[in-house]
Amino acid sequence: MHKLVPLDPKTIFLLYFWGNLFVCILIFSYSLSYASTENRKKLNTFGFGKILLTLGWVFIFLRNIVPDFISINLGNTVILLGCCYETIAIISMNKTKFNKRYRIQTGLTITAILAFNIVTFSGGTISTRIIIMSLGIFAIYLPPTIGYFREKATNLFRIFYLLCYVSFEILIFMRAVYTYVFPQKNFFRQSAFDSLYSIGLFLLTLIGTIGFLLLVKEKQDLKIQKLLKDKNLFFSIIAHDLKGPLGSSLALSEILSQEIDTYSREEIKEITELLHDSNKNIYKLLENLLNWSRMQTGMIEYNPKMTELNSLIEENVKLNKNTALNKNIDLRFESTEIISAMLDKDMIDTVLRNLLTNAIKFTEQQGEIVVSLQKVNKKAEVSIRDNGIGIPLNIQEKLFKINEKVIQKGTENEIGNGLGLLLCHEFIKKHHGEIWAESKLGIGSTFKFILPLENRE
Repeated sequence: MHKLVPLDPKTIFLLYFWGNLFVCILIFSYSLSYASTENRKKLNTFGFGKILLTLGWVFIFLRNIVPDFISINLGNTVILLGCCYETIAIISMNKTKFNKRYRIQTGLTITAILAFNIVTFSGGTISTRIIIMSLGIFAIYLPPTIGYFREKATNLFRIFYLLCYVSFEILIFMRAVYTYVFPQKNFFRQSAFDSLYSIGLFLLTLIGTIGFLLLVKEKQDLKIQKLLKDKNLFFSIIAHDLKGPLGSSLALSEILSQEIDTYSREEIKEITELLHDSNKNIYKLLENLLNWSRMQTGMIEYNPKMTELNSLIEENVKLNKNTALNKNIDLRFESTEIISAMLDKDMIDTVLRNLLTNAIKFTEQQGEIVVSLQKVNKKAEVSIRDNGIGIPLNIQEKLFKINEKVIQKGTENEIGNGLGLLLCHEFIKKHHGEIWAESKLGIGSTFKFILPLENRE
């Protein structure tokens, strides 16, 4: 019967060092060559964690060569930080609330670092330090492992990835139990268990990294498929809706070019006004198309800054005053407090502009539009209420959906197709907010959106 030959400390170090170095090269190569902007951030976080783990193992291997503070305290602290970065990248792949998970990971890491350093400075034994370190790593990797158990969307990659980290957790816990039952005097111990532990940890680390890359690729591919599907739907809507105003523009311009001499000045003015309205509709359609496509492809950058919402709303109300006055609509802004929030000014500008334009479009002469701002549950809530024609129930159900056709004419036959609302939905979603509509036919509509007061990215 063959006997397992224990691995010497040099072999263990080389195993971890070259394994982590290979993983770092693999991650950053994938990040630079294939990943999208969103996934590149996750991959870089994961890769930075692996760099810290590699650096930590270098410090540990230099034990008895460099001061103990560097090889023991600093080395293990760097390893725990590496585990924290890796798990933050892992939880970012889940659909759970990231901020809460991030705080948990940070708290667990700080606790583990403090516990290890306190034990080390108080003269704790090698076995005690190994147990504390093992339990610390176990605790750091536990929340993302549980998170994958609770994730509803399961597939082959996720199951494979979950089993890998469950095995990793079991192995780390066994290491703590084994060290407690069989205390050791030296950090590097040549035993069959330690050899199997080192080989198992190395393989699980390598397999886990490949699993993470597969998850990133799968998520990116699914996003591309959805983007292509939405793009086809969006372009079909645009193509259909452009036919009307383009046809009108073509017909009106043909009349002007061929029969202008037969019309009076008043008739020519009427035709040019119709031509202007038609071209304005075309411009708005193309503007929404451009903004939507740029948003979907990541060309519109999200740059949140602390902004006073009151001033932003007042600016948009002022810009729409003349349009409202043309229909004798009373447009006003009401707020009892000054509210500031972390937001992208250009995006929220677009949202306010679209919602105000819609409110004016669907409000009768002598109507009323009230914009209000208030703080609700630590969030800013903006409400745009009108007493216009309202929205039929069958159209309300289709609002903010790319795969639904929305057509409703304004009070003066203005064309409405819901494309602006799709853009509003995308921008609000980018802010981790919500947007919805409340309406009763013949009574009026209220569009509301809420924004977190602090940045969640």
